[in-house]
Order: sequence, then C-alpha cells, then structure tokens
Amino acid sequence: MKIFITGGAGFIGSHLVDHLLKRGEQVLVIDNYETGRRDNLTEHPCLQVIEGSITERSLVQELMTVYKPDLIIHAAASYKDPDNWQEDSKTNVLGTVNVIQAAKAVQCTRLIYFQTALCYGLKPKQQPITLTHPLDPGGSSYAITKTSAEQFIRLSGLRTISFRLANAYGPRNISGPLPTFYQRLSEGKACFVMDTRRDFIYIDDLVDCVLKAIDNDVQGIYHISSGSDYSIKELFDATLEAMSLQLKRPVEVRPRNVDDAFTILLDPSCTQNDLQWKTSTPLLAGIKKTIHYYQKYGIVETYTHLQGVEN
Repeated sequence: MKIFITGGAGFIGSHLVDHLLKRGEQVLVIDNYETGRRDNLTEHPCLQVIEGSITERSLVQELMTVYKPDLIIHAAASYKDPDNWQEDSKTNVLGTVNVIQAAKAVQCTRLIYFQTALCYGLKPKQQPITLTHPLDPGGSSYAITKTSAEQFIRLSGLRTISFRLANAYGPRNISGPLPTFYQRLSEGKACFVMDTRRDFIYIDDLVDCVLKAIDNDVQGIYHISSGSDYSIKELFDATLEAMSLQLKRPVEVRPRNVDDAFTILLDPSCTQNDLQWKTSTPLLAGIKKTIHYYQKYGIVETYTHLQGVEN
C-alpha cells in the first residue's frame, strides 16, 4: 500500500511509520517538527519525508496529486501551547480540511484519524465512557479543535475511522506526566502529582490496534484504551521504580486544576469485539521501556495541552 501519514515524525506517527515499513508498505510523511523529532525516523528506501505543514493547502494538494495514496493516517496536531488558539485552529481544523479535500481530489477514500478523549468533557457523565456519551469538548482549545476536525471528517463522505484515545505513552512521547517526571527526577528537581486518574495505553498496543483496523478496513468511531485507570501517583511511583530511585519524603499530591478531569476511563469493548484486539503491555513494563528511551535519547522539553499545569 501507499500510505500518507501527517505528523509522521511525531510520537504516534513515527511508530506507525516503523511498523508499516516492516510490513513492506510505502510511506510518505509530512511533518513541520513543531513537536516531532527528526531522529524519530530512520532513512528507508520505502520512506519519503517532507518538511512542511498541513496548513499549506497547495503543498498538501501537490503531495496527494503526485503520491496518490491508498490510505491517509492523519496524526498531525497542534497542542504545544494551550493559549495559541490560532495555531490550534489552523492546524487541527483548517489543516484537516486541507487533507480531506486533497484526498477527495485524488479519490483516496480511506482515512484514519486520532481524537482526544477530552472530547467528552472534563466531567464525564459516566465511567467508563461509552461511544454513546455526548461530546463536550469545551475544556481546552485542543479538544475543541480536534473535535471540530472529527466533525469535518465525518461530513467528508470518506471511509473513515476515528480513534478516540486514552493517554498514550511510550518511547518518543514528550507530552504528559511521564516525560515530565523523568525530566525533573533526572535533574534532581522536586515533583508533584495531581489528584487525578488516567487510562494509559502503551504505544505498541495502540499501533497494533491501528494495524488491525487497516487490515480489516473498519469504519466508524472506536476507543483505543486499556479499560483500566491508574492514579497519577501510581504512575509516579512506577517511574521511580523504573529509574531505581527513592525519595527522602513522599511526593506532594495537589488538587487538580479547573480544566483537568478527575478521570477519563474509556470503554474499549467495541474495539475489542470488532477488531479482536486488547492491550498486552502492563503499566510498569511499558514505563521501563519508555524510561530506557529517555535515558538513551534525552528530553529537551515537554508539553501539555492543559492550562495552568507546570512543565
């Protein structure tokens, strides 16, 4: 297959590139390296990488016209600065529209999209959250723009699948609590944890789900999640264990910020049934693999899409 991956040098995109190349697929990547890393991708005869943004309509159209992909995996997203609403809107909404229209122009009908679980809001009405839960993305610019993009994708008439994701983690991830904990602990800085819980999904399990969706050509909306949630304190303790560290005093637990959810636990049952898929990586095992990557490659900076959270 010829596969076009937006944001292919980012966390999720680059792992998908690696696995697809191993399967013998041809891959074209576009990435502006705002949050992606150049060393996330390795040269390969079946890989072509273009530095650019999906906000550049003419560039997206040209790439689609020349490449004529069989499948688009839309992993590009703006989340670096929670106050930069303009960039979130340009990339997440207008960029998605550019991808959709270019795909339709070259008659590429298959598209895979990644959506945030924050589309359900900061105070979900049920736990675990099912696919019938109403959308309420008003808690952040990221959630608002990612949900708007999902609506345009559903409007497009393409054969699409939208994966609403639990908190993905693993090697190459630079957003969220785990890389922040590692960075601060490795520099001997103090840490705190929020009084929240999250459903964590290891990147290899996520990629396995996406590959099953590609092979089975499913359509619709699905959750990718473990079906279990963990406190951020548990995540922190596992990070200490993976780094072989002991603290002189217990870590501070802070109340959550006004724009943060206590827990976001997604129900993965439809995904498990339709794709015959389930997670296989225990949290501690995944954290150890992630810490090994951080120790080898380092972290320059970390990001959060929520306001008021210290990096």
